[in-house]
Amino acid sequence: MQTLRDIDLPGIAKLRSGKVREVFDLGDTLLFVATDRLSAFDVVFNDAIPGKGAVLNQISAFWFKRLRFVANHFITAAFDEFPQRLHDYRDQLAGRSMIVKKTQPLAIECVVRGYLAGSGWKDYQQSGSICGHKLPAGLQLASQLPEPIFTPATKSESGHDLNIDWAQTCDVVGEKIATRARELSLLVYKAGSEYAREHGIIIADTKFEFGLRDGELLLIDECMTPDSSRFWPADSYVAGKSPPSYDKQFVRDYLETLEWNKTPPAPQLPQEIIDKTAEKYAEAFERLVGQKLTR
Repeated sequence: MQTLRDIDLPGIAKLRSGKVREVFDLGDTLLFVATDRLSAFDVVFNDAIPGKGAVLNQISAFWFKRLRFVANHFITAAFDEFPQRLHDYRDQLAGRSMIVKKTQPLAIECVVRGYLAGSGWKDYQQSGSICGHKLPAGLQLASQLPEPIFTPATKSESGHDLNIDWAQTCDVVGEKIATRARELSLLVYKAGSEYAREHGIIIADTKFEFGLRDGELLLIDECMTPDSSRFWPADSYVAGKSPPSYDKQFVRDYLETLEWNKTPPAPQLPQEIIDKTAEKYAEAFERLVGQKLTR
């Protein structure tokens, strides 16, 4: 599989271009393409991570097929089942794309936290709570929470997502939908994190998206990938210090050693960092799915 940073499909309308994903309109359905682009601190880098898009796409497909107790937008990731007009683009699409149902996405990110890290750790240090959830005193960085908590955030195409509390969430999407999104988010996180733990990975936190279709709330976009989650190796986890990771935290840690103000343009990454990041993504896939990455 070739490394893919950008993609256009002549004759097929591109609906939007995210930090990593490209979304094309196929009429009744959508084509999601996961590129190898890397974003960190909300800045998209010129460097691409080989195989990253395939990891994101195939892990999402794995979860969508496994966690069938929650309705989702997934139709197929098998390229031979794609419409004939896409077959000329096999080299670009196979392994890194899926066809999905169209939905109306909710205007919130549905974040579930099982451990204390990232912005949640910063909020806890300042207030002892996260998004209105009061937490016990004395927790450390990376501590497991007494139970997973739902901590939604606003969506931002550029810039940082902002944590919001329950009242704000209900204002954005309505109490009925917010309640259902919270229920489904916690169910999916519980099932996914238990499975991952059995395979040597702690999913410390993750971000879900949901969309409405014919009045039903569907799990959409990506699902428990190294881009939307913090993946920690279970065998080296210790509360009180930042664990090593299978996600792009490895890149963030490197970037913190640079004199960079976290605004564009992004610095060029050393080949060693690119290679090591690619290895971490591939290892996460192999641990979770139990097979080698299809490229």
